[in-house]
Amino acid sequence: MEKFKISEVCNISNGFAFKSEKYVNDNGARVIRITNVQKGKIVDNDPKLYPFSELDKLEAYKIFEGDILMSLTGNVGRVGRFPKELLPAYINQRVCRVMPKNEKLDTNFLFHFLNSDVFENEAIKNSAGAAQLNLSTKWLGDFEIPLPNLATQQRIATILDQAEAIIQNNRAIVQKYDALTQSLFLDMFGDPVKNEKGWKKKEINDLINPERPITYGILMPKEDVKPFGIPYIKVIDVKDGLILHEKVCHTTESIESKYIRSRLRENDLLISIRGHVGRICLVPPKYINANITQDSARLDFKNEIEPLFAEFCLGSLEFQRYMSKYVKGAGVKGINLGDLKKLLLIVPDISIQKRYAKAVLSIKIQKQQAQLELAKSEELFASLLQRAFKGDLN
Repeated sequence: MEKFKISEVCNISNGFAFKSEKYVNDNGARVIRITNVQKGKIVDNDPKLYPFSELDKLEAYKIFEGDILMSLTGNVGRVGRFPKELLPAYINQRVCRVMPKNEKLDTNFLFHFLNSDVFENEAIKNSAGAAQLNLSTKWLGDFEIPLPNLATQQRIATILDQAEAIIQNNRAIVQKYDALTQSLFLDMFGDPVKNEKGWKKKEINDLINPERPITYGILMPKEDVKPFGIPYIKVIDVKDGLILHEKVCHTTESIESKYIRSRLRENDLLISIRGHVGRICLVPPKYINANITQDSARLDFKNEIEPLFAEFCLGSLEFQRYMSKYVKGAGVKGINLGDLKKLLLIVPDISIQKRYAKAVLSIKIQKQQAQLELAKSEELFASLLQRAFKGDLN
């Protein structure tokens, strides 16, 4: 398959340095910043508007429906297609637009190529900066894209669009179950931080089994010895309340034996305390006697706290915001065990907690099934993507 430099087949245009002091509350166009460009999509969080009266000479930075935008700083190499509902909008500095020069390149094909993990990883690898990555448009222009004929590009893009639609559908189902459990929790217990229902509150440490105090895990598990040895759970192994089995590594018995204190039992609650702080899951039977790393803490609650109640309480948006106030660090962020232990948890009557756990268990089982379907569709999409740009879908 013939390859071309992106600059040979695409127009690459940088954004404009809009002045933040001129932002307005209304009567303005959106300024699309790097925070708005996420993996595969444009998000409208914390919209910034620039007065229409200041935009007359900035037509070069105007965004059109379907434009492919890329972040050049921070989370470099992320791309999204611009949706009609966010227009009018303009490109801010450190965001660039990448669009085909002519009909030799299909826009959907280009989007899927730039949105692939392969491209994003290359962009990250070739970015400069220690504290914050910066990607140059020179490197972007020199990067090569494999180009079959236009008809093949369009067929590949259609296949990938269909696979992506399946992912979005499965993701919506998972989100529906999340919303249902969240709604049920708030209905029964209210906001766990504001505590409008007046439940008694205790520090987390006062609710922990004293024989198994809160602790973090293995400092240096070293190389993975899968399929032998003892499994240990890392922060990246936990997603949406599940442990991703395929990512779990194993350490040697001699290393793990030094960390008996953090060895796991069924229904222990795991919470990430470094990096992506606040990821939560309950330990399933599969990981009895497994271990964790120093980036996670293990919580074994006493009988006055139902594990499923604890999982959804600590995982709620309200509690996550509350906990985030104690997260510290410039580079790798984290919460220390001392602060974690002092966080206040509502303690409703155990019979009410059990009633909630019974109701939510069936929802959780259905959600897990939906998550498996989502994972399968994501794996299929990744496989199709890899084959597409190797020429195997021609």
